[in-house]
Amino acid sequence: MKRIGIWMDKKKAQIMRLHEEEEKFEILFSNLDFLKPTGGSRTRLAKWGPQDVVHDSKYLAKEKQQLKTYFNNLADAIGDADAIALFGPTDTNQKFKKDIERNHKALTKKLKAITKSDSMTKNQVKALVRDYFRHLR
Repeated sequence: MKRIGIWMDKKKAQIMRLHEEEEKFEILFSNLDFLKPTGGSRTRLAKWGPQDVVHDSKYLAKEKQQLKTYFNNLADAIGDADAIALFGPTDTNQKFKKDIERNHKALTKKLKAITKSDSMTKNQVKALVRDYFRHLR
């Protein structure tokens, strides 16, 4: 039985694969561009500070498209799983669940859990996934 635990946020997905006694760990980066507006007045004497115009709708549309690509790449990477558990500190795992339900229906039945968890190191992710699937049996 191939079991996969994923700790994910918008920057990366840490994927832990368990198959019988074998463990495999990999990281899939999202390649999202994060909003960093630049420009405006750079002088201390500017009366009202930087006068940037930020077009939120353009950034949100771009982020939505980049998330879609990230989720598709992630779904392709875990397509061979028998059981999937999602962990993460933000709502990215909830968005991924909705994307799976919409676009990758075969993975929907394999999804066992979606749990909030803080930021973790590689070893903490491995331990979390091992513990989760040990108690799932």
